[in-house]
This record gives sequence, structure tokens and C-alpha cells, in this order.
Amino acid sequence: MSKEREIAEAILEHVGGKENLDKVIHCMTRVRMSIVDYGKVDIEGLKNIKGVMGIVEDDMLQVVIGPGTVNKVANEMSAIIDVPLGEPIKHKQSSKEQVEQEANIFKENMNSKHNTPFKRVLRSIANIFVPLIPAFVGAGLIGGISAVLSNLLVAGTIDGATWEQFVLVFDIIKNGIFAYLVIFVGINAAKEFGATPGLGGVIGGTTMLTGMDLKAPIQNIFNGEPLAAGQGGVIGVIIAVWILSLIEKRLHKIIPDAIDIIVTPTITLFIMGLATIFFIMPIAGFISNGLLGVINWVLDIGGAFSGFVLGATFLPLVMFGLHQVLTPIHIEMINQSGATYLLPILAMAGAGQVGAALALWVKCRKNKKIINLLKGALPVGILGIGEPLIYGVTLPLGRPFITACIGGGIGGAVIGGIGHIGAKAIGPSGVSLLPLISDNMYLGYIAGLLAAYLGGFVATYLFGTNKEMTAAQELDED
Repeated sequence: MSKEREIAEAILEHVGGKENLDKVIHCMTRVRMSIVDYGKVDIEGLKNIKGVMGIVEDDMLQVVIGPGTVNKVANEMSAIIDVPLGEPIKHKQSSKEQVEQEANIFKENMNSKHNTPFKRVLRSIANIFVPLIPAFVGAGLIGGISAVLSNLLVAGTIDGATWEQFVLVFDIIKNGIFAYLVIFVGINAAKEFGATPGLGGVIGGTTMLTGMDLKAPIQNIFNGEPLAAGQGGVIGVIIAVWILSLIEKRLHKIIPDAIDIIVTPTITLFIMGLATIFFIMPIAGFISNGLLGVINWVLDIGGAFSGFVLGATFLPLVMFGLHQVLTPIHIEMINQSGATYLLPILAMAGAGQVGAALALWVKCRKNKKIINLLKGALPVGILGIGEPLIYGVTLPLGRPFITACIGGGIGGAVIGGIGHIGAKAIGPSGVSLLPLISDNMYLGYIAGLLAAYLGGFVATYLFGTNKEMTAAQELDED
């Protein structure tokens, strides 16, 4: 039996089996599970599974495993429960009492600390964007390679006749996700809100205003200005699809079954198409413009101070799995200004962890347990995937997590102080973000990375360890 299969079986055992799951998905480092009854979950048992780096308790129970391995473990779980990843798990309902019991459990969970309205919103946003993260990373890095080649072409370093075609092809691949992102978001939002995915995709596509004559554009009914394709962005799409889901569900209840498949989607799209174009796009555009205006103002006015605060506080967001809520903001910044100036600052949090990890390697070199954890977590941390370091090393040790945050704040202060360092696509942080840095501000980003490494190292070396960590300790025998 493979290691991944053993982990998958152990996870299922400690979460109460298939019958206690509604859905299983994964992101870059975590298996995410919708739980029916949290009372049946053995959290301590999950933490003690060999290969599990940490647990995040939320609406979706998140088991941190690490990059690469998480894909295999999630697929093994999918094979065991015989349900595709991301698909709802159907449970047998043998009696009225069982249905009522499950309804009571659901109601109880909805009122629990794990299901506050705020957390439900965050969960929904995460569920919409987490499946798209591999596409963001892959397409973003390909776009970054294209940008580097373009700069080399302009400088005359490489031959235009040979490389221009490659640049074009790379840009076409990149645009496969970014040019049609609203459609992907519409489909995923429909899945999350219980609507027909195809209808959500149509609403996303509607915001692109395909076929509109630019010489005679549709007017914004609030201010008389022309509507722009994509106005309101993904924020507007999510709002529109949520309303669409309410309308569609209502129509399914009142439209006769014989004509439901024809009438319901037609009426739903007619109502929401008009509402999206004339109401939601203008309003969502106003909201997104205001939100981005505030963020840009904070970055411009706050400079190094704002950079320090943002860089120092981002690790706790990652720890609780709340960082996905920032994805729509990054996307809107890219749509409006060509780059997200928030992402490079937040990326410093991971760099602070790398600095802290290097200090632990130096100061705790006699502790074989810590060194063994660092061997697996540090390389991917340098590449911008921080969860293994968070849950495997810094957070369990306590002090290094705080000093890593300090290092992230120092790096963020450097990025904020330099200013106008942006990323033109969403991707991993750390060194991996370098190809995505816009306007050739690579040296500024590198300066931030080095400052965060150094800050995390010094803070951890001086204040982040104790005698127990630095004492000699051998690995446990299996």
C-alpha cells in the first residue's frame, strides 16, 4: 500500500468516514472537506497521522499535507469514497427520521462557531477560486516567461524572427484563463451556490459585452457613461450568480416538470442578463473601484509602514485559510491597473518564514527532528508555498512563527517603501513570483526578499528559540 493511500484511509477514519462528508477538494497544500457533523471528527487523531502537517478547523475542515503529496492523497480519497473531487457526496436516506436527523445536524452546524455568516462568505469565495489556483500558477508563469522574452526582444538580446512566435503562443496560452476568467468564475460560483454551472458561465460571459458596438455602447443607467466590458469584474459575477441561483431554485419549484428544462433557464437568463448589464455591472464596478482606490491610497500614503503591517499580518491569514478572500482583489487590481501591487508585499510573509527557517537550521542543528522537518519544508517555502513551514515548523514551535511575521513585515516595509512593485498575474510568492513582476521592478522585489530573509533570520536567531529547541535530539525510530 502506498504512503498516500495510508494517509487517505487514516484521514477518512478520523473524520467519521464517507457518511460524514459532503464534499472533498484540495488546493496546493491542503485537503479540504465539507463535514456533516463536526462531533464525529477526531482532530487529535488527524494531527497524529504521519504526513499531516496541521489542521485548520473551519466550515471546510482543512488537512495540511504539502505540495505534490496533497494531489495524490486527495485522489486516493476520491477513489476510496468513489466520488469525484469537488462533487457532492450523496447519502442514503432510508427513513423520514434519518432525514430529520440530518437536517437537525445541518441546522446545528449552521449555528455553530464554525458557521458564522462571515466564515460562510469566506468559504464560498475560497471554493470558487481554489480550483482555479493551478491554472493561475501555470498560465501566470507562462505569461511571465513571455514577458521576459519580450523584454529581451526589445533589448535586441535575442533574435526577433526566432522568438516572436514563441511570445505570441505563450500569450495565447496565458489568455486562456485570464481573458475568460469571468466565465470560469461564473461556472464555479454556480456550483458553489447550487445553480446550473452553464448558466453561471453565461452570466460571466455576459459581463464581457461580446458583440457590443464600441461606437454605440450600452449606457450606464446611473451616470450615463458607456459601460466597459468586464466592468465590475469577478465581484459582479459572483453577486450576479448568487442572485441567479435564488431565481433558478424558485422557478424549479413553480414551473411544471414537462417544460422546466426549457422555461426555467430561459427566464432565469433573461432576468439576470438584464439585471447584470444594467444594474449589477455598474454597482459592482463602483464597489470594486472604491475598494481598489482605498487599497492603492493606503499603499501610496502608508509606504513602508503599510508594507510592514501587511507583510507582518499575512501569515496568520494563511494559517486560518483566509488568504483566498484576497484573490478577487488581486484580480481586480490586475484588470484595472495591469498589476496587483498588494501581492508582492504579502509575498514577504513567506520570505520571513524562510529566514526564520534558515536561523533554525543554524541554531538548532543538533536537533535532528527540527532539521528533518526543515529539509522537506524549506525548499518549497523558498518557491513560495508556505504552509509546510507554517504547520510543520514555525507554528508548532511558537516563537519562530512570531519572528517570521517580523521578517515578513521588514520585507513588506522595503517593498512598500520602494513603491510600485506589482505582479501582472497571480502565482506563488517567493522566488517563483519573480517572472511575474511588472515594469522590470525585479531588483526592488529581490531587495524585499533579501530584507525579509535577513529580518526573519536575525529575529529568529536572537529571539525565536529556547533551550529545548537547540538541545541535541535524535529522530524517533519507526
